[in-house]
Amino acid sequence: MKITVLGSGTSQGVPVIGCSCSTCASSDAKDQRLRSSVLVYTHGFNILIDVGPDFRQQMLTHNIKKLDAILLTHEHNDHIIGMDDIRPFNFRQGIEMPIYGLPRVLDDVKNKFAYIFESLPYPGTPRVSCHELLAGQTYEIFPGVSVQTIHVLHGSLPILGFRIGKFAYITDASFIDNHSMEALKGLDVLIINALQYRKHYSHFTFDEAISTAQAIGAKKTFLTHISHDLGLYESILSKCPPNIYPGYDGLNINI
Repeated sequence: MKITVLGSGTSQGVPVIGCSCSTCASSDAKDQRLRSSVLVYTHGFNILIDVGPDFRQQMLTHNIKKLDAILLTHEHNDHIIGMDDIRPFNFRQGIEMPIYGLPRVLDDVKNKFAYIFESLPYPGTPRVSCHELLAGQTYEIFPGVSVQTIHVLHGSLPILGFRIGKFAYITDASFIDNHSMEALKGLDVLIINALQYRKHYSHFTFDEAISTAQAIGAKKTFLTHISHDLGLYESILSKCPPNIYPGYDGLNINI
C-alpha cells in the first residue's frame, strides 16, 4: 500500500490569501499546503479520500492517470467541491466514478451538483455512482480492498474516518469515542488532523491530536489539516514526540 498526501492544509490552504505571517511567507515547500486529501494505492486501485478545490492541481502535480473510487469524509466544500474535475477520468476510463459517503453527504453532493444528476444531463458533465456508507461498518469496495468506516465528530457534526488495512485517515475531528478508538488499534500509519494550538470548537488542537494519536498507538502518525497558525514545518516537527510527524504535501508513505 502506498499513501500520498495530496494536501495537508485547512479550508483556506497555506499560504492564506493576503496573509504575510512567517508561515505564509515561507519559501519551504513543506509550508505550502493545499486542501486536505490523500490518495491510497492498494491492490492495483487508486482510492481518493476527499475531492476538494485543489483536486485538479493535485492530480496534475502527481501525474495521476487513473482514479477508481472517491471516499468522502463529510460534505464541507473543502472536501467535495472539486467534484466537477473528475470528468477526465470519466472520459478516459469510460466509467461512472464510484463515490462513497454518508447518506446525508451524498444528498448534499446531489444538491450542490444537481446538474450531474439530471435525467438528461448536459453532455460532458461528470458521471458518478453514489454508494451509501454507515459508520462502524466494513465494506469491500474492490476485490481484496476493505474499507472500515470510523465514526468521529466534527464539532457536533458526525463525519467519517476511514481505515484500510493498517492505515487510517482522520480529518476535521474534534472527538473520537471509545468504540472508534478501539477500531483504530493496531495501525502501522495514522493520519490525523491538528489545526492550531488554541482551542477550536470543531477541530483537534495540536495537543489534542498528539494525545489522541498516542492513545491510538500507531507505529507512525502524521498530522494534517494544518493551519498557518500552527507555524513552520520545522517548528512543528520540533514539538512532536517520537513517531509523530507533521505531514506535508507530496509526502509518500509505504506500508
